[in-house]
Amino acid sequence: MSAGRSVEGREVQLPLQQVAPSLVPPLSAAPPVGPPPNRPANPWPPGDSSQGAAAGFLPQDGGFTDRFVDVPEEKYRCESCRLVLCQPRQTECGHRFCQSCIAHILSRPNPVCPADMEPLFSNKIFRDVCCHREILALKVYCRAEAKGCQEQMSLQQMPEHLNVCPFFEVPCPLGKCKERMMRKDIPEHLGRKCKHRETACDFCLAKMPLTDLQKHKETVCPAFPVSCPNLCSFSSLPRSELTSHQHECPKAQVSCPFQRYGCAYKALSPEVRQHEAACAAEHLRMMMLKNVSLESKVEEVKCELLDKYKSVPLVSSRLCEAEKQNSELRDKHRHMEQKVASMQKVMSAHSEKLLEAELELRSLASLRDELDKVRLSLDAVRARLGALEQGGRSGTGTLTLASLETQQNRHGDMLSVHDIRLADMDLRFQVLETASYNGTLIWKIRDYKRRKQEAVAAKTLSLYSQPFYTGYFGYKMCARVYLNGDGMGKGTHLSLFFVVMRGEYDALLPWPFKQKVTLMLMDQGPARKHLGDAFKPDPNSSSFRRPAAEMNIASGCPLFVSQSVLESASYIKDDTIFIKVTVDTSDLPDP
Repeated sequence: MSAGRSVEGREVQLPLQQVAPSLVPPLSAAPPVGPPPNRPANPWPPGDSSQGAAAGFLPQDGGFTDRFVDVPEEKYRCESCRLVLCQPRQTECGHRFCQSCIAHILSRPNPVCPADMEPLFSNKIFRDVCCHREILALKVYCRAEAKGCQEQMSLQQMPEHLNVCPFFEVPCPLGKCKERMMRKDIPEHLGRKCKHRETACDFCLAKMPLTDLQKHKETVCPAFPVSCPNLCSFSSLPRSELTSHQHECPKAQVSCPFQRYGCAYKALSPEVRQHEAACAAEHLRMMMLKNVSLESKVEEVKCELLDKYKSVPLVSSRLCEAEKQNSELRDKHRHMEQKVASMQKVMSAHSEKLLEAELELRSLASLRDELDKVRLSLDAVRARLGALEQGGRSGTGTLTLASLETQQNRHGDMLSVHDIRLADMDLRFQVLETASYNGTLIWKIRDYKRRKQEAVAAKTLSLYSQPFYTGYFGYKMCARVYLNGDGMGKGTHLSLFFVVMRGEYDALLPWPFKQKVTLMLMDQGPARKHLGDAFKPDPNSSSFRRPAAEMNIASGCPLFVSQSVLESASYIKDDTIFIKVTVDTSDLPDP
């Protein structure tokens, strides 16, 4: 098996691509080996037979049929077609084939090498770069040798030579002409023989292909001489003047001036003038009839306008009613917004209570340890009680047994109280376990379809996330989302906002809020193409000043992501979306 050499000088073997046996083109798609820096690039690399002159130079099937100056050695011949190898491929058994030949062999069931009948496998056939370069260096005669070219060159130089060879047969450069000629005969062909060569009209001097000249003269040439269709004394005049001549021609048929009133008389100009004088009364009658018709149409238009004018008050009253309804709807909308604002304040208060519960949970975290100690002491008391009961049976320790029973009852009551408080703390802990103190919020929104429908129906326009913090004593924040959009994005986008809330330690923090905020919609697919936007707070905005109420006005992106993008990609899975909000805490001072 032969091998090419890389730029570093190491031997490299390039495997043939694994393809369907019936497809030949992929065999030519193997990656080409780049030439060393001191050698010019191959104009038609063995892995690409579709570029430049090489596309028509390489044989479509089999090897090269060119006439070589010296008889090629046997190692350069294909084992199948016996021609000089074109884009050689070497098998595992060491034999060489043209690319098209080996592709044809591999398309058969159970392919074997025709030289030694060894089985062939496409993944064990390699491109023979070394042999390919040696073949390109072989001297050949020009393919136009029969036409008179005596040039000799290497096979690699053949495409470049054929692009300039004066004896090489090429098609007419005008494209429409189907004739072929030697390159040196192109000037004579374009000047005298080509039917599509450019020529000039003898009358108007316009340039056009020769095949269009006769049609141009017969139909559109403005200077071509034509005769008057009325057979007047002007036997020949330019086509461009024919229209104006028709109005002045003494033999032209002229319509009566009262044609618009219904007179259909046509004749020569003198006869039309006589007709005007003789039929004046008839013409007046036609004009009167036309006038009567116009007056009747004017009356009809007046009646239609009067009917429409009568309907104007009705339309005006309906318009007033519509305005009143619109005003009522605006009032209802204003009341609904006030109710929503009050609900949001209530939700904010609940969030504050949840935070207080979390702090209480921390203070009572030791209850579990205390409860475990009580349980251990209770087990010890029970053990001692058992021992004393045995002593009581023997008649001793009666008073001690009574005191231990009292202590046991007291410990039992304490244990019941601790169990109740522990269950309550567990419930609060489950509610607060998603709270974050590192400036990052991961918000999981379940039942997306139902919540989206509620937003479309204006039942629940927006949702608030659980609070998160930049630290245990840092800023308190949350996110607000409009699943059906808000403002400019209503009905078309998902709107996402950032909210600064009133916290326990605001008096110790710098204001206004200046930390960079990043909003992100998480991609749940393998590509992880998250959608995000970031902004630096405006220090002059009231949204980032120290909150006087439970929370400031939300600030963010009304056009965060379009509904079509959100619902067509993998941002929704199991009817759930994830929203991530990150606040930069790197430059945040300690309170």
